[in-house]
Amino acid sequence: MGEEYRAKVFKSGNSLALRLPKSLGLNDGEEVVMIPHADGSFSFWKQGQQRDILLSLFGSMSAGFMAEGRGDIDQGDRDWTGPASSAA
Repeated sequence: MGEEYRAKVFKSGNSLALRLPKSLGLNDGEEVVMIPHADGSFSFWKQGQQRDILLSLFGSMSAGFMAEGRGDIDQGDRDWTGPASSAA
């Protein structure tokens, strides 16, 4: 992981704002994408970096990731003779 940064949340009108340190390298007016996680943490990155983020995640998989395949996937037999139903 990288360096840790601290930020302060403050009220701005009827909204909350997050004051980020200049040392993060963001520019005035620059848009960021912010994703909340179930554990209460957040991830954020500069708008337009989604491709780079995805590729970095792909590169972080171990060399043996899924080397043995997905394993057995047990699926029961389906009854294809029943009445037609719409796909969900």
